[in-house]
Amino acid sequence: MPNLEIKSTPFTKFHIALGAKMHEFAGYNMPIEYSSGISDEHITVRNNVGVFDVSHMGEFWVKGEKAFPFLQKITSNDVSLIPIGKAQYSCFPNGKGGIVDDLLIYHYEMNKYLLVVNASNIEKDWKWCLTNNTEGAELENASDHMAQLAVQGPKATELLQKLTSFNLFEIPYYGFKVGNFAGVDKVILSNTGYTGAGGFELYFYPEYGEKIWNALFEVGAKYGIKPIGLGARDSLRLEKGFNLYGNDIDETTSPIEAGLSWITKFVDGKNFIDRDLLEKQKKDGVIRKLVHFELKDRGIPRHGYEIVNENDEIIGHVTSGTMLPDTKKGIGMGYVQTIYSKIDSKIYIKIRAKKTEAIVVK
Repeated sequence: MPNLEIKSTPFTKFHIALGAKMHEFAGYNMPIEYSSGISDEHITVRNNVGVFDVSHMGEFWVKGEKAFPFLQKITSNDVSLIPIGKAQYSCFPNGKGGIVDDLLIYHYEMNKYLLVVNASNIEKDWKWCLTNNTEGAELENASDHMAQLAVQGPKATELLQKLTSFNLFEIPYYGFKVGNFAGVDKVILSNTGYTGAGGFELYFYPEYGEKIWNALFEVGAKYGIKPIGLGARDSLRLEKGFNLYGNDIDETTSPIEAGLSWITKFVDGKNFIDRDLLEKQKKDGVIRKLVHFELKDRGIPRHGYEIVNENDEIIGHVTSGTMLPDTKKGIGMGYVQTIYSKIDSKIYIKIRAKKTEAIVVK
């Protein structure tokens, strides 16, 4: 029988004590929103600072002399471009033109990399890595031995600086440092983030979770810090146009269709999975593309809604959508026939059988 027990993170008790609306996500009991609501949480991160519990994410170590050739084969981006102390966004092509998952690759030290994968794909990704490890790289699934908090917002770096001797303002985007934070050693402080609002992600051993959480909220009180749930995490990433696996990309979407050509590198010596197929797609073009759009009229586009042209012919489907809490503007993403994918193209979202005008935006 499968294990149906819902997992907790080191912070589950804090979420419950703070009155969060909890729900199962990727096998974990996670906060969707707190009493202030998704709109307030969204605006908090845009204007001040918020803390996300993202301990449900997966982490794999890839080590040894075979680590680099293994990663060059299994991921789409060029791993040779990652110096030690930097991270890279990439994906696992699935051998059929689709995507197993998107991920971050951290070049931790010589011959040692950390892969951060989506929570819902941990088991699938781990099997994929094991199956394709013909190079003999050393693989370790550390997902149950690593906790993660994302501290995001324009005031995040100033707040975090109070708790570490590193000059966080000198760490570039997609750079990271490893050291003492809030009195805890071996914390990874990563200038990445899934909100586009600035800030860092912190990786550490779960037993130090309570100490780090308390330190953040004690120092962060004067910055207006708040805990943020998965609901606002989704609206924030959508506002910045970041893909969500399972919605905007999956096993049936290619990185070329998804606008991820920039992480798909056809360089000499990098014979990665699906290279020939994806290279042909880039050269010949694809019949559909992922676009970002804004509604011209009031409405909320939802996952699965039809996208049509002015003649009411179906040209695609919405993959993600929301209404922004501050502007009350409906925004979304979806795949459309390529001829409708250019910026400023007029498209229509079918909301409750009504054609709602939208425009393709950058």
